[in-house]
Amino acid sequence: MYDVVVVGGGPSGATAAEDLVRSGHSIALLDREGRIKPCGGAIPPRLMQDFHIGEEQLLTKVTTARMISPTGRRVDIPIENGYVGMVDRKDFDPFLRERAVAAGAEYFTGTFVRIDRPEGNPVVIYRDKATQEERELPCKLVIGADGAKSRVGQAEVEGADKVPLVFAYHEIIKAPEATDTYDPMRCDVIYDGAISPDFYGWVFPHGGTTSVGMGSEQSSVNLKEATAALRVASGLDQCETLRKEGAPIPLKPMDRWDNGKDVVLAGDAAGVVAPSSGEGIYYAMVGGRVAATACAATLASGRVKDLKLARKLFMREHKTVFRVLASMQNAYYRSDDRRERFVSLCHDIDVQRLTFEAYMNKKLVKARPMAHLKIGVKNLAHLTGLVKANHV
Repeated sequence: MYDVVVVGGGPSGATAAEDLVRSGHSIALLDREGRIKPCGGAIPPRLMQDFHIGEEQLLTKVTTARMISPTGRRVDIPIENGYVGMVDRKDFDPFLRERAVAAGAEYFTGTFVRIDRPEGNPVVIYRDKATQEERELPCKLVIGADGAKSRVGQAEVEGADKVPLVFAYHEIIKAPEATDTYDPMRCDVIYDGAISPDFYGWVFPHGGTTSVGMGSEQSSVNLKEATAALRVASGLDQCETLRKEGAPIPLKPMDRWDNGKDVVLAGDAAGVVAPSSGEGIYYAMVGGRVAATACAATLASGRVKDLKLARKLFMREHKTVFRVLASMQNAYYRSDDRRERFVSLCHDIDVQRLTFEAYMNKKLVKARPMAHLKIGVKNLAHLTGLVKANHV
């Protein structure tokens, strides 16, 4: 019997498995293998520090972010005193899984089917990838890190089927040479209702390749057609297409992450993707870490209420940031006029500096209260229309 079975081998599940193994627990890591999540691949320096990720995992370091408005206005934001690291999930996820296995986790490939409890303790039933036969993994606790629309969550945790989702799609293309419109050291974020009526499109460099994609909550949006239009608008329509990937992404942490007895959720399964930005890798890995902490506490104490530590620890650190980002998305993503005003606001040097300080450090910056006050006043002026959208 394993102490914990981790279902899902993405950044969240692999992190949870490694943490638990290193704290002396017996762990089974179950993953479907072969699935690559559509993802811009951006990771902040804090992730690399907190989770001991070496620079050899980076495809490139982005030093500028370009915001593009519905009318085509461009605001280039330099990333001062830092960078945005870029990874490709087809390589990054296997690296994390292999690291967990090297630490001592036992790895199984297959698809989660259900959890049985013939004698009280959970038994994870999965379909083996090679034989297609059902197999068993008996354990004391289960971590569901199997992504948005988590099968573990929907079977075990109340509310898991009600998380709002953005449907994301991207194409990995062969990167072109640097041009006036494409910079291999710059992330482009496109706020244009013609590309996405309620989210955004992106062009993110990955060294020799580039991720071009978009997302939307609206099921009526044709993601492939929108991405094709984005490639044309970005001058990337003639580049060779290497991969196409799509998947739902949750944009709100669930109110409850555990079932009150033997299951706790982590990462996308718990809804921990940042609103507004859609950033997920860092928060997924934090989600895996707090799920591992909650399981270790439960195994040590025998108290199932300790599973609640996962959500409690995560929200203590990141609740305010998530609320601010959700408010920004609700305020600015609802129309092209609002998106135009948002890009206009990004001209402000205080907005630029505080945004990327918060991104790199994963904390709201409190050191400059006057800057926050100025931003608050300017934000209100843009939302109420007191400032014209083309004001710089």
